[in-house]
Amino acid sequence: MEIWVLGALGRTGRGITAELERRGVPVVLVGRDRERLETSGSKYVVADGVEAIAAEIRRQRPAVVVNTIGEYAATAATIARACLPGGHYVDLAADLAAVSRLLDLHEEALAGGSTFVTGAGFGVLATEAVVAKLCEGRDTPSRVQVDALASVAVEAGAVGVALAASIVDALTTAKPGAAPRTIALPDGESVRAAGIPSGELIAAQRASGAPDVTVVSAIAPAAPVVRALLPLLARVVAIPVVRRFAVRRLARVTTKAAPRPRTHSWGHAVVTWPDGTTRDGWLRAGEGMDFTNAVVAEVAARLARGEGKPGAHTPASALGADVAEAAGGTFVGV
Repeated sequence: MEIWVLGALGRTGRGITAELERRGVPVVLVGRDRERLETSGSKYVVADGVEAIAAEIRRQRPAVVVNTIGEYAATAATIARACLPGGHYVDLAADLAAVSRLLDLHEEALAGGSTFVTGAGFGVLATEAVVAKLCEGRDTPSRVQVDALASVAVEAGAVGVALAASIVDALTTAKPGAAPRTIALPDGESVRAAGIPSGELIAAQRASGAPDVTVVSAIAPAAPVVRALLPLLARVVAIPVVRRFAVRRLARVTTKAAPRPRTHSWGHAVVTWPDGTTRDGWLRAGEGMDFTNAVVAEVAARLARGEGKPGAHTPASALGADVAEAAGGTFVGV
């Protein structure tokens, strides 16, 4: 029943570990800093690098591995495959490349009796769950629009390698999507958001089967100049040496603490069918990263109990849309 948390000493790893411990699940911290791991008071494994981590997974056979070390497009496949056969894997990937690559392991996971879950976080699940609810028991829609509207507090300190890598990797597939617009929220607040390709796109396509899916996100750049530069930035950061430099520099950037900008985080979907019928619904959550930590912990705990479908999935695909409620979300108008 042990759940290993890779990168357990980082911001996200600490939050997920705390959520798992609140659920009474045995947690093992995995990292490379032996001294800090020893002072944590928890069971731990010291491993430096993806290959060393994979070797320890194959040797010790944890029930579930949670990957928070980032750079998922590069790390996920090696770590997930180490869980085979029978072990399960969870990550927080949100960019198109990383989510697609993990889902490409579906047949391997299925043959090994394992469940691999990617996109276990606010954006992917908050939108995917609403789409799944709206499409339940109905024919395939013609169009789906999803809005990932996180409200995230900023923690003081360095950005860190995991988050920096995720941001840079998102840029490699970035291109302008839907034009920026102001979205009125059910609680009376509003948020400025714009279109950008992301893991939410894949999850919504899989949940609906719709041929036309668009994604709008509150974290997408809305400034016209920045949006115009996105294709160029994507080409530049795709160069390996530039990517490594960008990750190193961004990881060292220090942020100041700031409260979340809005009371709630919201996932929203509008689904349209060929006959013109339209339905929309919302998922309300609290602070975006708190919800993400709860999602990962809930998914990992359920996988440890053997509740997930074998194969490679996004969260609602593996466990059903109700996992969003179990993590603290509330459906509105669905």
